[in-house]
Amino acid sequence: MKAVLMEARGGPEVLRWGEIEAPQPGALEVRVEVKAVALNHLDLWVRKGTASPKLPLPHILGCDVAGIVESVGPGVEGFQPGDAVVLNPGVSCGRCERCLSGADNLCPNYQIIGEHRWGGYAEYIVVPEVNLAPKPAHLSWEEAASIPLTFLTAWQMVVDKLRVQPGEDVLVMAAGSGVSVAAIQIAKLYGARVIATSSSPEKLRAARQLGADEVVNYNEPGWSQRVKELTQGKGADAVVDHTGAEFWPEVIKATAWGGRISLSGASSGSQATTPLAHIFYRQLSILGSTMASKSRLFPILRWVDQGKLKPVVGMVLPLEAAAEGHRRLENRQVFGKVVLRV
Repeated sequence: MKAVLMEARGGPEVLRWGEIEAPQPGALEVRVEVKAVALNHLDLWVRKGTASPKLPLPHILGCDVAGIVESVGPGVEGFQPGDAVVLNPGVSCGRCERCLSGADNLCPNYQIIGEHRWGGYAEYIVVPEVNLAPKPAHLSWEEAASIPLTFLTAWQMVVDKLRVQPGEDVLVMAAGSGVSVAAIQIAKLYGARVIATSSSPEKLRAARQLGADEVVNYNEPGWSQRVKELTQGKGADAVVDHTGAEFWPEVIKATAWGGRISLSGASSGSQATTPLAHIFYRQLSILGSTMASKSRLFPILRWVDQGKLKPVVGMVLPLEAAAEGHRRLENRQVFGKVVLRV
């Protein structure tokens, strides 16, 4: 099969368009013909070696996949060839205490498609049957591929971790990213007032169109003060953040007393300085977050079916242009998802 292979760690140039033997489905597995695969910052981190640095090479990236069931392995009962599906990126053992309690993203053997196992930068991918969900019929392949990882991540942050309530002020950092595009919509779904940040006037306008009530340019010095002005001096009750060390001090300042911050990444660096007095004296809660239980994809897809949540595709490129997609994502040139069409 044709695929984009990561043959070394480094810049986008390590991604090579080539041929590799197609994987075969085993028991309870399904082979999917990939129609579209969306890019994530996780792809960049794996490529650079900051995530899973000991991963065997060559490797195939790509967490977010939509396609058609091509063949099924023994024991598969819920899907058949020809079914249009989206893939849930989280793979777990399915039998440990964490999995059986619905917290499968805390499974000791948890893996993410495209990081710990071959992903979707290819014509075919093999995944466990339990990682399939029906594709919403009204979505294009590119839109469907833009849902899973970012909406799952945002759902856990907004709903499960921050427990956002109607009327709360929610600060969403880096409004143009896939996670933040999802978080803005989910926070509005739960009745919050959303303040979105970005460094780009174009992205700030797009965030407003997506539903953000207020916007703030985080390139302006002391931008946290603007968040306080917009909240009558209080600050944000809840914060969705994955921007990393560069913005962390201002994120803390922008948070209300007793506020909650959920972190799912560190795009500008992971070695941040935390003023501890702010944490204990102002009684802030900092909540780490990675992905979500596989079960959360079902309500997400129901809301998508009803038109209440919408994937945002910022750019579509052919699969062989994966390296260019990485450059665009790394340079923050796109609002929404960069998607590769297979």
